[in-house]
Amino acid sequence: MEMRSSEEIEIGRDITPTLTPLTFSLHDSNLNTHCSACFSPLSSPSPSIPIPNPLIYCSPPCSAALSPLHHASAETLLPSSAHSSHLRAALRLLRSHRPSPSFRLAGLLSNRRILTSHHHDHVSERIRLDATVMAEAIAEQRAVPHDDAVLEEATIALCAVLTNAVEVHDNEGRALGIAVFDPTFSWINHSCSPNACYRFILSSFPSNEPELLRIAPHPQMGSGGVCVSSDEFAKEMLGYGPRLVVRSIKKIKKGEEVTVAYTDILQTKATRQWELWSKYRFVCCCKRCSDLPLSYVDHALQEISAFSYDSTSSYSMFLKDMADRRLTECIDDVISEYLSVGDPESCRDKLEKILTQGLNEQLEDIKEKSDSKFMLHPLNHHSLTAYTTLASAYKVCASDLLSVDSDIDINQLKAFDMSRTSAAYSLLLAGATHHLFNSESSLIASVANFWIGAGESLLFLSRSSGWSMRVNLGLMVPNLASAIKFKLSKCSLIDRIRTCISNGQINSSDFENVSSEFIYYVSNITQKVW
Repeated sequence: MEMRSSEEIEIGRDITPTLTPLTFSLHDSNLNTHCSACFSPLSSPSPSIPIPNPLIYCSPPCSAALSPLHHASAETLLPSSAHSSHLRAALRLLRSHRPSPSFRLAGLLSNRRILTSHHHDHVSERIRLDATVMAEAIAEQRAVPHDDAVLEEATIALCAVLTNAVEVHDNEGRALGIAVFDPTFSWINHSCSPNACYRFILSSFPSNEPELLRIAPHPQMGSGGVCVSSDEFAKEMLGYGPRLVVRSIKKIKKGEEVTVAYTDILQTKATRQWELWSKYRFVCCCKRCSDLPLSYVDHALQEISAFSYDSTSSYSMFLKDMADRRLTECIDDVISEYLSVGDPESCRDKLEKILTQGLNEQLEDIKEKSDSKFMLHPLNHHSLTAYTTLASAYKVCASDLLSVDSDIDINQLKAFDMSRTSAAYSLLLAGATHHLFNSESSLIASVANFWIGAGESLLFLSRSSGWSMRVNLGLMVPNLASAIKFKLSKCSLIDRIRTCISNGQINSSDFENVSSEFIYYVSNITQKVW
């Protein structure tokens, strides 16, 4: 399937109306903290209760919209061990939309044959087990035998969700759940250098602005057998769930294919290829992936600096590959421990040691090259992940210090320094990705988010009472402290960027002007902060 531009599209233009999902579901971890119909945070999160249980809604209209489908879709009959966002979404899709004669649900490509053809593959086995559980629940709900026809329906619905679902994130980047949209979005193909991106709208207030659809299926694609049900469940769901808008991030010619990224394009080529194959069963052949030698960005994202290293040795490639695996394991282990245990001090110490000291003793098993030392390049994708995690860890450390006793001066000063370091890592992340963006313009959405995060960290820091405390204690000269108040009123640039992004009216000249102003002010503030 393929979607093409039906007109000339400038950068920064919304190219679809606000799209409502065909089906959606919160992740299990958010069922007690967010509304199951609109994904908005609950004013008073419910205590953790085991699944299955009645879903929680933020208002009577949300309950009226989704509760009937929740009970009619057979998801309440799933065993507690089998519940997942994908199974719930698949059951709701099957209940609210009739398959076409070609057994497509709402025109969605299911990839069933591709996903289930590898009989001993873990993905195929997982689909087989989950579809069986779904079929049993459906048969019980319908009071019919659990036969091959029911299993086929369940398999098609599950594969359609696995193939077309997108992860829904809030404004802070937290994953809330999944949603499946109609072919207007689902037929858009992937590229690692896309010309479009998408954003989610979680508010319950639809825009009154006129919206245009600027893309259409390729003429040779046909309609795909679209057959969307008009039963009462589909009508009740209309307008609920996380909504989505597709936006251009490059200039798109009339008739040019529109593409988005299915995976994080700030990852290495090998990681992107692995993720796309494991989830969607295709090998990306976009221009960025086909470039030989690797593009500057892909080379930087995987670069490892080597010291006391003989590149002519027969061990050279083996050593570098081993170092790459070890560094990957070290970073992943530290971040996993931080997310599960929640020890920010241990996390920051371990990550900073890896970034500043790299690997040496971990390669002692190769005696010929025991003196080799390998470090992550500052633009390596693991370094970027480390900057993100360190900014979070230092911010948590600062908050923890103030929560112990905010009246103690020493705690306030330590918290201030922690906040300053957190802002520094946010700025480092924004600067590093901005450098990559200069060579790969499709990174604009990631760069914009990182700059907003860095700007907010700097503004928070510049307004901190820690500056005056340092002056009072003789740790800073007064004129420097006063200079920090650098026309903060003009730093409402962040609000201007967000307003332009939310209403879809930003154009390339606006973006360049605002970006230039923003970088100018950030540069002036940072010279005085550090």
